[in-house]
Formats: sequence, structure tokens, C-alpha cells
Amino acid sequence: MGPILPEHRKRPEHGGPGRAPIWRCAIIAGVADPHLEPQAWTLPRIPASAGALIRDRAGRILVVNPTYKPHWTIPGGQVEADGESPWEACRREAREECGLELASGRLACVDFLAPKRERQGGVRFLFDCGTFDDSELAEIVLQPDELSEYRLLPLQQARALLSGPVGRRVLAAVAADHCVYLENGRAPKTITP
Repeated sequence: MGPILPEHRKRPEHGGPGRAPIWRCAIIAGVADPHLEPQAWTLPRIPASAGALIRDRAGRILVVNPTYKPHWTIPGGQVEADGESPWEACRREAREECGLELASGRLACVDFLAPKRERQGGVRFLFDCGTFDDSELAEIVLQPDELSEYRLLPLQQARALLSGPVGRRVLAAVAADHCVYLENGRAPKTITP
């Protein structure tokens, strides 16, 4: 058997609409084996979502009440699998859910949520989208099938309404002047600021 040539290396095949590419390979221990059937692997997919930390001139935080889950949250949602970036998802979700146009944002927090039986887990991006004038916030129009109401609240009152990981994410982002990395809403012990 000769050396591995580029045509023997992993090659992607389309997995179908909205699905990960399938990689086929018949290489064991670095040597191509023509007698082995190619094996199929699906690349892992980690769900991602992006949220917007939006404040008014008094420093109050915009929180929204979703119709499909028990806890309040911040504007945001899933990153689309079509190649949408987290920042694009943050902007799209703020526009769709609240009618707000986000001109700029700073990545303030990345939070890895381990999967649990009741949730898929994934990576959560939180963007600090700055301060909005009262006139801009007066233009909020909620997406009625997803959100029932919104409030502008001081940090601790907002935190009391938010679910555990979202609240911890918001607190960490507000307290830091740089991007914070969390796991399940908490700083890992092995990482120092």
C-alpha cells in the first residue's frame, strides 16, 4: 500500500437540505485500504443562539416575556443553519421580535450550555447592543405569537425574572468590560479573566 493521496482523504457529500455534510473515509491507521467499505460520519452540530443586551438611558435592561416558555428572557433566538452568523441572528431576532434595528454590538459573553434531558444545550452568544433613546424604545412592536409583553427594568429586577443561565449571562456581561466565557452560566474554574 502506498501513501495516502488526496483522493483517499475524507471527502464531503451533501447530507440533504438543512443537514450536515456526510464525510466518507476508508482510512485506518493512516493507510488507505481499498478492501474497506467507506463509513459515514455526520459532523456534529452544536445549536447556537444569540441575544441582545439592550438598555435605556437610565441603564434599565429590556426583557421580554415569551409565550412559549415560563421565564422572561432578552431579545434573541436561534442562529439559522443556512450560514447566518451570531451577530446576524442577534440583529434579525431583535428586528423580528421587537421591531428594533441594531446598528452595533459588542460580543459580551459566550456561554456553553451542556445538553440536558429537557434541553438541547449549545452555545449562546450575548451582544451588548448599547443604549437606546426613549423615542427608539417607544417604537417597540412585539411579535405577538412569540412575545406577550416587555419591560425595562433595573439590573437586579431584570435578573429576578430571567432564567438562571440567561440571568447569570446578563450579570457577567454587565460586570465585565471584555467578552466573558461561561459554561452553564458560570465561569469555569480553570479560566482566569
